[in-house]
Amino acid sequence: MSAAPAYSEDKGGSAGPGEPEYGHDPASGGIFSSDYKRHDDLKEMLDTNKDSLKLEAMKRIVAMIARGKNASDLFPAVVKNVACKNIEVKKLVYVYLVRYAEEQQDLALLSISTFQRGLKDPNQLIRASALRVLSSIRVPIIVPIMMLAIKEAASDMSPYVRKTAAHAIPKLYSLDSDQKDQLIEVIEKLLADKTTLVAGSVVMAFEEVCPERIDLIHKNYRKLCNLLIDVEEWGQVVIISMLTRYARTQFLSPTQNESLLEENAEKAFYGSDEDEAKGAGSEETAAAALPARKPYVMDPDHRLLLRNTKPLLQSRSAAVVMAVAQLYFHLAPKAEVGVIAKALVRLLRSHSEVQYVVLQNVATMSIKRRGMFEPYLKSFYIRSTDPTQIKILKLEVLTNLANETNIPTVLREFQTYIRSMDKDFVAATIQAIGRCATNIGRVRDTCLNGLVQLLSNRDELVVAESVVVIKKLLQMQPAQHGEIIKHLAKLTDNIQVPMARASILWLIGEYCEHVPRIAPDVLRKMAKSFTAEEDIVKLQVINLAAKLYLTNSKQTKLLTQYVLSLAKYDQNYDIRDRARFTRQLIVPSEQGGALSRHAKKLFLAPKPAPVLESSFKDRDHFQLGSLSHLLNAKATGYQELPDWPEEAPDPSVRNVEVPEWTKCSNREKRKEKEKPFYSDSEGESGPTESADSDPESESESDSKSSSESGSGESSSESDNEDQDEDEEKGRGSESEQSEEDGKRKTKKKVPEGKGEASSSDEGSDSSSSSSESEMTSESEEEQLEPASWRRKTPSSSKSAPAAKEISLLDLEDFTPPSVQPVSPPAIVSTSLAADLEGLTLTDSTLVPSLLSPVSGVVRQELLHRVAGEGLAVDYTFSRQPFSGDPHMVSVHIHFSNSSDTPIKGLHVGTPKLPAGISIQEFPEIESLAPGESATAVMGINFCDSTQAANFQLCTQTRQFYVSIQPPVGELMAPVFMSENEFKKEQGKLMGMNEITEKLMLPDTCQSDHIVVQKVTATANLGRVPCGTSDEYRFAGRTLTGGSLVLLTLDARPAGAAQLTVNSEKMVIGTMLVKDVIQALTQ
Repeated sequence: MSAAPAYSEDKGGSAGPGEPEYGHDPASGGIFSSDYKRHDDLKEMLDTNKDSLKLEAMKRIVAMIARGKNASDLFPAVVKNVACKNIEVKKLVYVYLVRYAEEQQDLALLSISTFQRGLKDPNQLIRASALRVLSSIRVPIIVPIMMLAIKEAASDMSPYVRKTAAHAIPKLYSLDSDQKDQLIEVIEKLLADKTTLVAGSVVMAFEEVCPERIDLIHKNYRKLCNLLIDVEEWGQVVIISMLTRYARTQFLSPTQNESLLEENAEKAFYGSDEDEAKGAGSEETAAAALPARKPYVMDPDHRLLLRNTKPLLQSRSAAVVMAVAQLYFHLAPKAEVGVIAKALVRLLRSHSEVQYVVLQNVATMSIKRRGMFEPYLKSFYIRSTDPTQIKILKLEVLTNLANETNIPTVLREFQTYIRSMDKDFVAATIQAIGRCATNIGRVRDTCLNGLVQLLSNRDELVVAESVVVIKKLLQMQPAQHGEIIKHLAKLTDNIQVPMARASILWLIGEYCEHVPRIAPDVLRKMAKSFTAEEDIVKLQVINLAAKLYLTNSKQTKLLTQYVLSLAKYDQNYDIRDRARFTRQLIVPSEQGGALSRHAKKLFLAPKPAPVLESSFKDRDHFQLGSLSHLLNAKATGYQELPDWPEEAPDPSVRNVEVPEWTKCSNREKRKEKEKPFYSDSEGESGPTESADSDPESESESDSKSSSESGSGESSSESDNEDQDEDEEKGRGSESEQSEEDGKRKTKKKVPEGKGEASSSDEGSDSSSSSSESEMTSESEEEQLEPASWRRKTPSSSKSAPAAKEISLLDLEDFTPPSVQPVSPPAIVSTSLAADLEGLTLTDSTLVPSLLSPVSGVVRQELLHRVAGEGLAVDYTFSRQPFSGDPHMVSVHIHFSNSSDTPIKGLHVGTPKLPAGISIQEFPEIESLAPGESATAVMGINFCDSTQAANFQLCTQTRQFYVSIQPPVGELMAPVFMSENEFKKEQGKLMGMNEITEKLMLPDTCQSDHIVVQKVTATANLGRVPCGTSDEYRFAGRTLTGGSLVLLTLDARPAGAAQLTVNSEKMVIGTMLVKDVIQALTQ
């Protein structure tokens, strides 16, 4: 604090008259004599009984500390006021004591009882300050008192005090490491804390005291992932760094398994053809081998970490963005790492210090993941205002990103940089050109010619650096470049830079057979100036003499002897030793050793061309963003990034059991919420749905329930990006709760023979209860919203009595079915119909047949019967919520067997899906007899994109590669809202989120019925009531992201119309406008 130079501290008469300003400042070195009247006025103010004077004095003292002044001589006067009753004074006294307690330990110890009383103060700031002062007194004798204070503070009601306790833990550990076991207990207790204020501090304490105790993190892993977004920035960096190392020990590598998966898929594909040729026996073995290969499935906890850290790439803190970037680089699959590029490029607009650190990391990343930064090539162009170190790092990145496509642009940039006044930067640019030439063979000659042109540059440093790089490039193809070697030989008269002269001499000596006339003359000139040359040049002159003696001894024998004689008496012992060694090796003598016979092989051995590599090539073994990575050397306290495990450790260690009382309370709360809306008598009096249901609807419910059970079994293996944390927590406790809910449901009155309806009822209830068992504050809002609009869904346009009763309720956001001729009732599934059965407001029943998809849904071909060898497969988008996961699009797959033999073992093979897309497979169809048809339901999470989901349809003998690409209208579910709500939401989605197009409606599309039918057939949207007759409004939400999509069609007279779509997702909005216009104008 007080290490600033003395002369810069007090300018402008802030000290009193006659006061030696720098007498007590440590930086002054005690040159001036001390004045005993220093700070007397402050001491007097601190000794008065008036709190206002004390407060003023403390403010001045703290201000002095903040400016770097030494106020340690006031310690006795300040410490007396630690028992002051004024809260403001007390706070400032504690601020002072935290600063000087370590220096004035004896005086601080006298007041230790006061600090202990402060730990019991009703004010949380005083309690925290007291603990902070206590932990700042670095005296081993008070370790037990500190330990007791930390334990008490760890149980304090105030999160701020608990945070301070976490800060005190590393201080106590550094004072007495024997307290480690007790401190670990406190850390374990604080890790279970659910407040964001404590999380970052306790993880820092964990890292300082016991980073090896990974078992303490297991139970808190999911909580830390979910709290991460709300923790302060400093805490986010610490937690992300710790979770990166944790994930490397607990999950499998996503990159290794991707490569294995690709190999296995290829082998299986080709192997199946061979097996067919071999016969029936080999077919069975192939069928048995296929399911044995388990594809890589990302652990849901691994996915949770990646999903919860991704939003932090938009953080205002560069440290947080850098921490997330290194996490993704070290943990994410290759396909997902690209998201960090844009965030890192954004940081390049920050201060030069931040740019330096970011560019160091980008340089390392761009070696392994070049494609990630290629779209942002122009962001790494160098500005004239950049500091030299930033310029050199940007050059490094540009060189790493150079490929055959962008090399002309990069070389044009380099050509400009060479004219810079910054000599170090110019030298680095020439080296970069050399690296581009070695990496991209197509431009090698171009680069070489450009470097040769630089040899005529006026600046000697540019010429020298060019010579060094040309030397390295010529080693790759020396035979083709004799002219360049001659040109370089002529430069020996002008170039004075030792390294450049040495490089030219080495080149002439190495390739002397290409310039047999020039080489001896160069040696003659160098012999003249030998004594005046630098040591590095002298060594190369000796080498040149030796090589010419061996290849052209007639012309150079005397010259070589002259050079060796000069070197023999040189001042440098390296040159003397080299001369003696060379003479014995090349000049034959009577006592010549065996080596002299092999002199040619030794001197003229073919040498491999140098590999010009990036200096950042091997830095990635350090964790990115760390000090060790920046320095390229292991710093003190650095923890190595662990290697991925061969086999995944048990994931159940992260499951957290939920106490029974919390389950009961949640259930009771849900009951209480429902009581005001629906009474028990209404729920039980309603007749069952199956009284009016037709056989088709029953078969649908059967297939639905079977698909639910199938999806339940495979849910542990599914890689669903948008899976809630609630589903990832302890499945054991959830299943118990679902069983209890199921029992409660069976107690309702169900007529005999209606077992199918009740079973689907139980299945839907158990799935909903498991998803609601452990709600966090964030997911609770997301869960409640769909429930509200599902409950308000109109039953059907056909149920006229229900419509009348609903309109009598006068609910603002209820849409009367009479207004909507073609209602999109795809929201309510058959299983949910059973749940809503007891909740209807009339005596009529909800019939599943009325809840079927929009009529006229077109079947699309997935596999033609010719390509499928008799197996024909079609699919339809059912527009019903998929039971396994509400974020998935429900797809009905229709199989028909037109061959003469039964098709066995129909199932989905190993899917190769783009990032974010996931599939919930349908249960295996054991056998499909000739002429028979079957329908299965599968769920696909398209991640709000129209990317195709590619997968394999497998039978026991064959594999068919198929692909389902959704229209943009099938990626959403309808939302029912009032006109006011629609206008309010539309107001939030203006500007860039609004797309407007004009169109002409044909005569065939003028009636309300036709317009609504065409819009709802194109997009799965719900109709919103509207006061004007010429305006149509529709609303929906994207299934994965839950983003609102609002569509307005303003149909003006004479066929002119205007279509407006408001959505956060502009891509979806643009595509939807195009599709709807096409549907309306056909």
